[in-house]
Amino acid sequence: MIEDLDGTGGADGPPPAAVSPSTRSSPGGLSGNYAIELQGISKRFGAVLANRDIDLRVERGTIHGIVGENGAGKSTLMSILYGFYQADSGKVLINGSPVSIHNSRDAIASGIGMVHQHFMLVETFSVLENVMLGAEEHALLSRSAADARTELQRLADQYQLSVHVDTLVSELPVGEQQRTEILKALYRHAEILILDEPTGVLTPQEADQLFRVLRALKARGVTIILITHKLREIMDITDTVSVLRMGEMVAHLNTSETSMSELAELMVGRKLESKSYHREVPLPADTEVGIEVVDLGVIDSRGKSRLQNLSFTVKRGEILGVAGVAGNGQSKLLEVLAGITPPTSGYFVINGHRISADKPGNPSLMRQYKVHHVPEDRLKLGLVKAFTAAESSVLGYQRAAQFNWRGLLQLDFIRNACRRLMDAFDVRPVDPRLKSASFSGGNQQKLILARELEKAPDVLLVGQPTRGVDIGAIELIHDKIIDMRDAGCAVLLVSVELDEIMSLADRIIVMFEGRIVAEVSGREADKTQLGLMMANAHQTAAGDAAA
Repeated sequence: MIEDLDGTGGADGPPPAAVSPSTRSSPGGLSGNYAIELQGISKRFGAVLANRDIDLRVERGTIHGIVGENGAGKSTLMSILYGFYQADSGKVLINGSPVSIHNSRDAIASGIGMVHQHFMLVETFSVLENVMLGAEEHALLSRSAADARTELQRLADQYQLSVHVDTLVSELPVGEQQRTEILKALYRHAEILILDEPTGVLTPQEADQLFRVLRALKARGVTIILITHKLREIMDITDTVSVLRMGEMVAHLNTSETSMSELAELMVGRKLESKSYHREVPLPADTEVGIEVVDLGVIDSRGKSRLQNLSFTVKRGEILGVAGVAGNGQSKLLEVLAGITPPTSGYFVINGHRISADKPGNPSLMRQYKVHHVPEDRLKLGLVKAFTAAESSVLGYQRAAQFNWRGLLQLDFIRNACRRLMDAFDVRPVDPRLKSASFSGGNQQKLILARELEKAPDVLLVGQPTRGVDIGAIELIHDKIIDMRDAGCAVLLVSVELDEIMSLADRIIVMFEGRIVAEVSGREADKTQLGLMMANAHQTAAGDAAA
């Protein structure tokens, strides 16, 4: 589902093709008020021009949004500001003074901090150790740790950034890991904070907490740049917004004077309309079942129950959505059905094959059963960053006869097949030889989806299909998933985006602490109802209403 594009703001403005940075330039004020000025920034990677003559000015003590399609050049531009890349041309000014930023150390010295989409934390270190790492001020670590502990407490109190400093990062929920990244930047005296897709892995509750933190930072004079694909977030929290398209800056706008629909059109260069994908006619009662889950349970290595007595079905030609606050079993359910984690009790029948503790599956076997899996974490389970796009496009299918000749991969054939996939799913740039790590997160996601959907599975397991994906690509991905459904595929969809689940799913089950606590029709569901169910508070609310 495309976001409600008729919502906030409402300046009609000129059509997108006519809008330029100078047409409705918003970041105003005197030159001395700018925390950041980028002048004529260009950056090329081989044949790909990632940034073309970019100008950007951000006023001190404001929250500035940067939006654009996947591959539009947003992350490249911010990586230049943070010193990961060097611009081929152009200037960077911080607080009105030209600076040379050759690496992240130079950026930190200039008062710039960055929270990356995929956190840069050592999971086996504590919060305190991660914050200190590389910023130890004394020869004795114990003295540095004591000083860091005092400073972290001050920062936590000042900016509402509560976190358990002695806890290992691996044991923290995602929201606290992100707060650790922000504390790490503030500990290094960052006055400018860049956040790249900060809510991509957060629950709605964690995102609300993050925005409270960002408002507190802004109130104390910190300048924030927010890169996000979620236009509702742009409208809610930013003061100004810039739009990139295909490496060029196409607009600077005051957020209060624009709307989500205008921003969407500027991003993709065409008008997007809201869609509803629900079936007009219900499936026949005797439709074949693609997934049957019976009393399924999983106990992990520490003896903790992760799934409890799950029972449900997914018919062919149906999308079953799974909603729930992150950590309530949805991810584990996907792992079990994909053959990654064996069940402890109960069983499931998927595409006619029974899997149980006595007869476990594995990912290779599930692929043989025509069960395809789009994992929630694309970097851990979906691709190998060091592989080329062509190699990632056949990952898991590399032994198939079409890709092999006497045990040798047919690289030319694989590259040509990858190029066709990239064209079909609008993966940019269309370069099968490029390393997977060189693509933006959204384009990595589209490559994985192309790999799994192109082979016409009978059962499709999809986790967070549009995480970190721009609004135009969301439309394409949703259309592709609906095509799978209409072709008779049984689809299990896990997403933290309630709009997405309500738009795509024929039925929705809600999970809480590893159990199914409710089921509703996708057509009839609403956010308030689902929110109560996700907190397992719907029965209490219903009782109160009846009283």
